[in-house]
Amino acid sequence: MNRRPELLAPAGDLEKMRFAIAYGADAVYMAGQRFGMRAAATNFDDDALRQGIAYAHARGVKCYLTVNIMPSGRDLPALPGYLELAQDVGADALIVADVGVIRMAQKYAPKVPLHISTQTSILNAEAANFWADLGAERVVLARELSFEEIAVIRDETPKTLQIEAFVHGAMCISYSGRCLISQYMTGRDANHGACAQPCRWNYVLMEEKRPGEYFPVEEDERGTYLYNAKDLCMIEHIPELIETGIDSFKIEGRNKTAYYAACVTGAYRAAIDAYRQDPAGYTLPQFCRDEVNKVSHRAYYTGFYLPDGEIGQQYGDSQYIREYEVVGMPVECYADGHTVFALKNRIFAGEELELLQPGKTPYVFCAHGMVNDDGQALEVFNVPQMRVHFSFPFEADRYAILRKKQERPL
Repeated sequence: MNRRPELLAPAGDLEKMRFAIAYGADAVYMAGQRFGMRAAATNFDDDALRQGIAYAHARGVKCYLTVNIMPSGRDLPALPGYLELAQDVGADALIVADVGVIRMAQKYAPKVPLHISTQTSILNAEAANFWADLGAERVVLARELSFEEIAVIRDETPKTLQIEAFVHGAMCISYSGRCLISQYMTGRDANHGACAQPCRWNYVLMEEKRPGEYFPVEEDERGTYLYNAKDLCMIEHIPELIETGIDSFKIEGRNKTAYYAACVTGAYRAAIDAYRQDPAGYTLPQFCRDEVNKVSHRAYYTGFYLPDGEIGQQYGDSQYIREYEVVGMPVECYADGHTVFALKNRIFAGEELELLQPGKTPYVFCAHGMVNDDGQALEVFNVPQMRVHFSFPFEADRYAILRKKQERPL
């Protein structure tokens, strides 16, 4: 099956949307200032929604708007106007979970297709067909499904019903993300997008008659992380994802950086395109594998897609793997290769840098000949937002990212 699945990238704000699109997203998912499941992201105010969707549509990219919180009655009065706004600004779909929201969406935004959120825990064909019968264009499957189970759902549902599944990003220890731990422990409601991620915390045991006396439930010397899940990464399994019949490959990460959106989107774009170009002779390009490891992440695993997926999902500490850092973003790009970057982290003369660009393998070079605005060649550039001038043998892309391996403490 040489199908072209949609690559769906996170857009936590307008900048992240632009980078996701530049690096190959077919569609992005985003939220307004209300009703979305990522309250910590910058998200889009009403003007930014209109601007962002127009920007994406001009480049042939679809925009899906999340309206997927589990609302209480007090949330509902503001919903009709918001749904009308979604239709007015041209959202290509609403990602919804609550049946009340679905009913209101069909009334107040009848022209906008509905995508049923992973929050509804769709685990079988009957559930998918239920939503299809109610008019859903797409279902976002629960993350607790194997390739085999997804294939059965695809075979037993209408071909007009699109299937979306997560392929990369953070995993939740609770079933399809429906968790009350955060609300119970901190008052921040995960089902309203405000999760404090207590699943990532270190825990100890205290016996009720010995208050203040803590007993470790030891995993190792770093502590006890009972609920902390590894990150999902399916970059090694592009053929199986396509052949299973998944229509949309979803990357998690609206709270992540523009750099994350660029790296991960670019890696999956290149891998999908390489497979479609030559399915029989396909091997994963090495740089795709490298790229997903050059963003901040927890240890990777394959979720529940493979038979032993539930084994080994626990991540033993709260630390991220961060081996690379962004050192600059371009502010001026010229045809002769002269490029000016705004500095984000320090650069030493002569150290190895990488230039990441849309649709290309990273360009690796040594930092020689760089100067500041006064033409001075310094040994170290370390002033935030300092303008640093480089000369490349090509015109750099406006969405290029300059990075290097993180410095290790002495």
